[in-house]
Amino acid sequence: MSDAIKHECGIALIRLLKPLEFYKEKYGTAFYGVNKMYLMMEKQHNRGQDGAGFASIKLNTIPGDRYISRVRSNAAQPIQDIFKQINERINEEIGEHPEYANDVGLQKKHIPYIGELYLGHVRYGTFGKNSIESVHPFLRQNNWMHRNLIVAGNFNMTNVSQLFNNLVELGQHPKERADTVTVMEKIGHFLDDAVRKLYKKLKHEGYTKVQASPLIAERLNVGKILRKSAKNWDGGYAMAGLLGHGDSFVLRDPSGIRPAYYYQDDEVVVVASERPVIQTVFNVKFDDVKELDPGHAIITKKSGEVNITQILEPLERKACSFERIYFSRGSDAEIYNERKMLGRLLMPEVLKSIDHDTVNTVFSFIPNTAETSFYGMVEAAQDELNKQKNQAILEEKETLTDERLQEILAHRLRTEKIAIKDVKLRTFITEDSSRDDLVAHVYDVTYGVVKPTDNLVIIDDSIVRGTTLKKSIIKMMDRLNPKKLIVVSSAPQIRYPDCYGIDMARLEDFIAFKAALALLEDTNQYHIVDSVYEKCKKQVELEDEEVQNFVTEIYAPFKDQEISDKIAELLSEPEVETEVHVIYQTVENLHKACPKNLGDWYFTGDYPTFGGNRVVNRAFINFYEGSKDRAY
Repeated sequence: MSDAIKHECGIALIRLLKPLEFYKEKYGTAFYGVNKMYLMMEKQHNRGQDGAGFASIKLNTIPGDRYISRVRSNAAQPIQDIFKQINERINEEIGEHPEYANDVGLQKKHIPYIGELYLGHVRYGTFGKNSIESVHPFLRQNNWMHRNLIVAGNFNMTNVSQLFNNLVELGQHPKERADTVTVMEKIGHFLDDAVRKLYKKLKHEGYTKVQASPLIAERLNVGKILRKSAKNWDGGYAMAGLLGHGDSFVLRDPSGIRPAYYYQDDEVVVVASERPVIQTVFNVKFDDVKELDPGHAIITKKSGEVNITQILEPLERKACSFERIYFSRGSDAEIYNERKMLGRLLMPEVLKSIDHDTVNTVFSFIPNTAETSFYGMVEAAQDELNKQKNQAILEEKETLTDERLQEILAHRLRTEKIAIKDVKLRTFITEDSSRDDLVAHVYDVTYGVVKPTDNLVIIDDSIVRGTTLKKSIIKMMDRLNPKKLIVVSSAPQIRYPDCYGIDMARLEDFIAFKAALALLEDTNQYHIVDSVYEKCKKQVELEDEEVQNFVTEIYAPFKDQEISDKIAELLSEPEVETEVHVIYQTVENLHKACPKNLGDWYFTGDYPTFGGNRVVNRAFINFYEGSKDRAY
């Protein structure tokens, strides 16, 4: 995506089901779990580069032995930093105690990070905060083993204030309003309550405190704790947690907004945000990795018993379509084909724009994630070219010479790598006002392959803000002097903010919103903006379920192509001489290409939870009042 946006996190959970000696014997190391977690986190590096965290739990330790280890980093390369610290500590212990080297029992007893249960997390700092305190996993400590809670998630809650107030009503004093802390304390409250009740019951049955402890671990109902905790959550989430004694869970939101996949055999239970991560790291087949159903949790007890349990009533499935368009790794078999289809479905509009002149058109893409959609678009263009060849042969069959046949068949689709991304330059650019000239040079272009008689078609995953297109790509493409530049987006117009974990919170950042405002002004309908503001303000005190999304009225007077044409105008600086045309995917075609991920609120304003409508209205109020506050 030319407009880099920070997005949701990645989670990884590994539970080893055999004793550590088994992995030492079969795989040559008792650090099998640590090694796999490193790979799982690296393979999800695309989901977060601002921070990373790792936690492990040892099962069946004796009192006095450390059983929880955690390390977090917000360094420039956080995953490498974490595992560098882990490896240094392991090597230090073995260096000082050579007797640990081949003794798994001593390794587990004395070396941190080695254990049977692991949780990893990679994140972007979407709220502008990237302090180490904001990095997952979060830890809630207690001297009772069962009450220790480690939480990490890929999520955002729209009703943090309400959840915070609920905790206060329970008598708690949370240290901050952040949704991760609020969620963890909610789970922690019901965990404490469950442990207290179980202890009281066991005491009544005649057990001592020491005897009660393992029985509490055995009887603890994690599903019940999650049902109570998540009752009022409004958001998109894949929430992972470890309990100090060895139970673990991953819970997915009831709309399936955020992804979660799992794999289980007799050696491991694995959960991650992406299917191909599990496939690659554990060398298993596509069908072996299952998707966790919305509203369900995968719960692994300390005993190794695994259950898939419904926690919340599933709602209409609204899995995030942006996962498929951009965020997830394209090596997933389904996602790869979906992205190709997104490109293929755009071709009819592209052909219209170039007047079916495939001979004088160069096709390209904006690196790197648009490449797969580009392949789909090219396949559709090749089909068109073959159709043109067949038509020419049939029309000229009476007079066709061998030389003319060779001339017709010689026509090939012209595909080139026109845009070249300078990654180092992008990482240098800061967010302040001095960045425009640097942004202009984020992309280089390939000279000498586009003629003044050529159309140039270039596909991007999505056009969000349009900043890089305006400041860099279109200007650089204009230097090639094509007859016409067609910028194609494999995603529809992004019109509404996200509130479930992707950093798209401000309406005024969206080029589609700017275009709609400009059109309202052009057509003397700007009073609609005032009307929408008044409607949004009247809803501020309403309950979430009563709130409507009135921001849709900003776009209602205009056809999609009218907004696309205005976007093309806004993205073309005065010095750009080439005619620029912008084509967006339709929502209908998005659903055709990604039939399992119908969450399209960015494009339609159809939010899957009640809290989404409150967020979009708050975002509009903030825009209208000139507030820079976030909408959630």
